[in-house]
Amino acid sequence: MQSKQTILTTFSSLGVSKDFHRALKENQLLVPTEIQEKTLPVLLQQTTDFIGLAQTGTGKTAAFGLPILQQIDPSKDYIQALILSPTRELVQQINKQLFRLTKYAPEKIFSEELYGGVKIDLQIAKLKRPTHFVVATPGRLVDLIERGALDLTKINTLVLDEADEMLSMGFKQDLNRILNYTNGARKTWLFSATMPEEIQRIVKMYMDSEAVRVTVDVDILINKNITHQYCLVNGKEKYDALVSFLEAHPEGRGIVFCKTRAGVQNMTEYLVEDEFSVGGLEGEMGQRDRDKVMRAFKKGSTRILVATDVAARGIDVKDLAFVIHYQLPEQLAYYTHRSGRTARAGKKGISLAFVTATELGRLREIETDLHIKATQIRV
Repeated sequence: MQSKQTILTTFSSLGVSKDFHRALKENQLLVPTEIQEKTLPVLLQQTTDFIGLAQTGTGKTAAFGLPILQQIDPSKDYIQALILSPTRELVQQINKQLFRLTKYAPEKIFSEELYGGVKIDLQIAKLKRPTHFVVATPGRLVDLIERGALDLTKINTLVLDEADEMLSMGFKQDLNRILNYTNGARKTWLFSATMPEEIQRIVKMYMDSEAVRVTVDVDILINKNITHQYCLVNGKEKYDALVSFLEAHPEGRGIVFCKTRAGVQNMTEYLVEDEFSVGGLEGEMGQRDRDKVMRAFKKGSTRILVATDVAARGIDVKDLAFVIHYQLPEQLAYYTHRSGRTARAGKKGISLAFVTATELGRLREIETDLHIKATQIRV
């Protein structure tokens, strides 16, 4: 019985070819995650629309990426698959991971990553080369479509990755245009952590009613490895409480969330003055400054990142010990996305909210809606 269970949980038994299996092993991807185990047999063996509900960081890239790579015909030099993702960072990560998985493919598979902040003429020039799949942000892709820079009419597969985040970031109109432009025989694979009304509308309008659905963790809204905590403070004590927490966790890295751009700027200045290793990230920043902050944070030379919800969309940094809600978010989904930055890949993490007495009621609503329990702590 035990040996049977082992066989069922290998990439080979799920239908992954030996060439890609070799690359998986080389990248230390040895055991399929739950989303991969449930998704790969469907997408490798069926021609179907697909809906996958799973948290960020659960292994979705390989879940949709391996079927795309195996189904590409390298002898055809046109775009056969399109992957949409909300941010430049996620586009880069997806393309990098899929490139690594093609190392032992029998024939070379070519891709392009498309996002804003790069001269569009350079991207147009690159698209004139043979390209088998594209990973893109919706906004830049629409710009390129309008310029006639790429032909997506022959794609077999369209992936909407982090679909709820793309809508939260204001890409609704762009997504509709792309879905209409690519409408045809293509399959649509949608991956999302949550299913708000707008996602359901996209499913109803653009996807087959018989689309296969897979859910990882029915309580998926929040990762079970996250410890939820709150600290009750008055307004004047809040910053001192934050400093005390950071001093009590000198080795840990994490993100401090503020609701506004001004809040991020002020908080970053205060923490720099108090000699913390910190960087600030807000939506109005130029791409060069954003890249600089993110490079420092990913390398570990910056320990604390202060960010707004919009600016932090799509951030995927390993080994974050905590997420701090300096102010509670307005939307429930924001709490989910904030907390999901920690406790990735089976590790544990803390989601800590600093709340005043007037905010306590809002915290209770979040607990009820997400089926979580936050423990009060003192710092």
